[in-house]
Amino acid sequence: MTAPDGRPHNAVRGFLSTVTRLVDQYRPVDVVPCWDADWRPQWRVDLIPTYKAHRVAEEGDGDEVDAELEPESLGAQAEAIAELLTAVGIAPLGRPGFEADDVIASVAAQEARPVLAVSGDRDLVQVVNERVSLLLTVNGGMDKWPVLDPPSVIERFGVEPSNYVDLAVLRGDPSDGLPGVAGIGAKTAVALVAAFGGIDGILAAAAADPVMRPMTPRLAASLLADPDAVLRARTVALAVTDLDVGSARPPATPEVFEQIAADWGVARQADALRAALDRQTADE
Repeated sequence: MTAPDGRPHNAVRGFLSTVTRLVDQYRPVDVVPCWDADWRPQWRVDLIPTYKAHRVAEEGDGDEVDAELEPESLGAQAEAIAELLTAVGIAPLGRPGFEADDVIASVAAQEARPVLAVSGDRDLVQVVNERVSLLLTVNGGMDKWPVLDPPSVIERFGVEPSNYVDLAVLRGDPSDGLPGVAGIGAKTAVALVAAFGGIDGILAAAAADPVMRPMTPRLAASLLADPDAVLRARTVALAVTDLDVGSARPPATPEVFEQIAADWGVARQADALRAALDRQTADE
């Protein structure tokens, strides 16, 4: 699938079609596209040097790029998507030094109305609560994407949403370069969270008097080998929730929207999105 000038446009087509279907299916009051202003923030790397390190490739000028997630053709398509969203009146929301997860978590935490977060990143399980659900975009098409609320998070992962970060820190997360604690897998991590509540309680239990310690010496030794690293990993894995995410919608510029859509050969998908957003506005 290519634009009239031969550029790949499959990402633009797919994004527009997905957002259109989401708007029609869930009828949101508002749509907030959240952007990676920095896919690998330095402050996270300073805490855990392995953070996303396996994804790093250097461009010719020495700048780091996400080689795993950004094939050569995707950067231009991401720019086109951002331009289309801005022209249709729902500009992307990003914050320098932070990832899209941080923006999503901040919007979810600060919005008083019910929120449906949409992401393929399981890290965002941590934002789920009675008001915030997560549509997890994994495993096939949209019909198979689960909508996670607190009970379904417990059923799927074995922990409360607020403890998902503890789980990820203990067992590790190869996709983000979190090393985990030696000898602790998913089952042991779930058992530790169930027994002690979270990282603080787990480390306290590991440091208890050996006579009274409620875990095996081997497990305690693993946890106490570098407790500061465990705490740093938790800070890295926690999504930031206090970013300033106040943002008024930009005015729509239909002529610009139509021109970009024509240039990229996605006029049909763009028109469908605009129609869905018009229906959303009519519902308000």
